[in-house]
Amino acid sequence: MKKASWFEIIAARCWNLLNEGKPFTPIFVVGVFYLYHFGYWTEPSFWLNSGLSLCITFPLFILYYHYDFPLYLRNYLWLPLIAYLILFNEVNLPLVLLAVGLYFFFTVFFWGTFYYHLRIGTSWLNFTRFWKLVLKNSDSTSGNAQEQLPKFILLLWIWQYVYEHMNVQGTGLNELPWITLLSFAVAVFIFSWVLHRYIFDWKPKEDEGFTKEKSSNPTGKSINDKVIVIVIDGMRKDKFKEANTPFLDDMRLKGTEYTQMETVYPARTVVCFSSMFTGTYPREHGITSNMVWKLGIKVESIFDSLRKVGKKGRLLGIAHLIDSFGKDVESVTAVMNNDVADLNIMNRAKQIMSEQDPDFLVVQFIGTDQTGHSRGVHYDDYIQKIEEVDSLIEQFVTWLDEQGKKENTTFIVCADHGQADGIGGHGHLDEGERYVPFFIHGPSIHGGKRVEEKHSLISIAPTVSTLLGAPYPSHSRGKVLSDALNLKGEENKS
Repeated sequence: MKKASWFEIIAARCWNLLNEGKPFTPIFVVGVFYLYHFGYWTEPSFWLNSGLSLCITFPLFILYYHYDFPLYLRNYLWLPLIAYLILFNEVNLPLVLLAVGLYFFFTVFFWGTFYYHLRIGTSWLNFTRFWKLVLKNSDSTSGNAQEQLPKFILLLWIWQYVYEHMNVQGTGLNELPWITLLSFAVAVFIFSWVLHRYIFDWKPKEDEGFTKEKSSNPTGKSINDKVIVIVIDGMRKDKFKEANTPFLDDMRLKGTEYTQMETVYPARTVVCFSSMFTGTYPREHGITSNMVWKLGIKVESIFDSLRKVGKKGRLLGIAHLIDSFGKDVESVTAVMNNDVADLNIMNRAKQIMSEQDPDFLVVQFIGTDQTGHSRGVHYDDYIQKIEEVDSLIEQFVTWLDEQGKKENTTFIVCADHGQADGIGGHGHLDEGERYVPFFIHGPSIHGGKRVEEKHSLISIAPTVSTLLGAPYPSHSRGKVLSDALNLKGEENKS
């Protein structure tokens, strides 16, 4: 299987400018505004006046960049739009129609059909289903129509209003209704701040102390020879239960299952992986979306911890993860037919184990997540991908056994996040995103045990440290999953 090329790595970062909701909004508004005024591009006064009017309205751009409006908060975005109509009483309908048309062309056809066809082989008719996902999407990507529409309509209208008063009506800067404009901007800021301060209350609770304050630090003695973390990206917990997955069910029932394992916020892939393998939260490790402005995490990772005791860890995953973990990532190309993506990843995992024999390996299976993004989670396609990866994981574990690499190996199987039903599918912790499948299986793990207490995915890093006799990552705040550890030689049902 090919590694992600340098071109794919750069392209993935550029794509996130349009994929993530925060950068998309200003980029799209600026693009639509200047496309609408294409006929004036040859006039120097146009660039001067459009630039000055953009500077005047820029505080609103910053405000809408800073604030996501998660889940039902996006319904409140229509109130500033109504306030604009009352205060300014000017509507440019052709501009809005152009923006809405381009938005749905970008999301439904370019992204949902053309892009997914070229990248993962989705049908050219995917737009017949994809438009529904765009309208229902609730996550933090640009495909969140219910959030993006009121945002870009307001920004376009207010920018056009200022531009017309400066240019068409010739009133200049001095005659603009400064008090009204300023009052409107301040009111939108206060409105947004109040919503996020007092109504946005469903983020997971964060642990304040470091891991070493909650349990004894590893002594340096390894419990296992190897630990392998299998991440089925984007697998919903309820859909996993619906799927026919005999091998994973057997591992789950013969190991320890955590029934209330919670992901982090925002539930984006690079964010979740960064938290899982540093043991801490986005505010601390610095990765707060898939759009990574400054490469590399700010804290130690489990890979750093393992190096301190002379052990090696590798992460087999998509190019985006290089932004967090750099050279610890064995990248895989995401440009391949989704029907063979997980098969190729499984074969690459075998190759890494054969050639490098790491003490710690993370394998990211991407087929389920990509199906959820391109086809939706409430369809047979999504269930089928979960069932396919069950068979592939069975092949991989059987191969490890044949190679003599399973005897003293602990397996952690989980999802990094669930998925809602939409174009992006995850981010704001909508229904189906927050709690993920999670179980541990191995010779030092209790068999047939269920833990009902709520835990967080940030517990993976300190638990791996414990199993492999490495120090905790420097800023680890997760609890060691000690409920699963069977260190007294009790019989394990494996």
